[in-house]
Amino acid sequence: MEYAFHIYNKFAVDGASLALDRLLKEELSRKLTPRRFQTNGGAEDRAFCKAFDGNFDAPPVVVCIGSDLAIGDSLGPIAGSMLKHKTQGLHAFIYGTLSAPVTAKEIKYLRAFLKETHPASLIVAVDAAVGAEGDIGLIKLSNAPLRPGAGANKKLGSIGDISVMGIVAEKSVANYGLLNTTRLNLVYTMSEIVSDALSAVLWQRQKSKRAE
Repeated sequence: MEYAFHIYNKFAVDGASLALDRLLKEELSRKLTPRRFQTNGGAEDRAFCKAFDGNFDAPPVVVCIGSDLAIGDSLGPIAGSMLKHKTQGLHAFIYGTLSAPVTAKEIKYLRAFLKETHPASLIVAVDAAVGAEGDIGLIKLSNAPLRPGAGANKKLGSIGDISVMGIVAEKSVANYGLLNTTRLNLVYTMSEIVSDALSAVLWQRQKSKRAE
């Protein structure tokens, strides 16, 4: 399932937060459904269930991927830094900021770290992406892992249970649009929407937990 919101849609933040909450609930339900254990992903589902503490409102771990060395690739680190600020005082795990970015090349090691450190947490992965010209400005949320570097034809593996992608440039052979000509205003606006939506979900989940 996929949801998409344009940055100039005034309901983008509310829509993205509602979509994210729905995707998280559906993914949790999928992981806890016994018949899933018979599929190829069964081993991961069993590991998740074994570590699951029964808290259905537990906040997800957020991984923001990218580098501040290129404007077009900086959506993740900027969104991560904004999210850190907006969740001050909240018990949340956010990886990937401007001061400590997580690049696509580090995904292999990060996957192992997350599996060991957060075995019972759903993972939300955020990254910039390229797409069709008409899709520039869209923020897409999906119940599928994120594949960093796919737009540049790099096979770096996947990460996350839920993916949040901001389409920042048109896909091209060399992807110069992503690296060199993407406007900072576009990336910054996307980062604000993504961080607002994520922080709303994280705060709401803490509120739900306290109300128990």
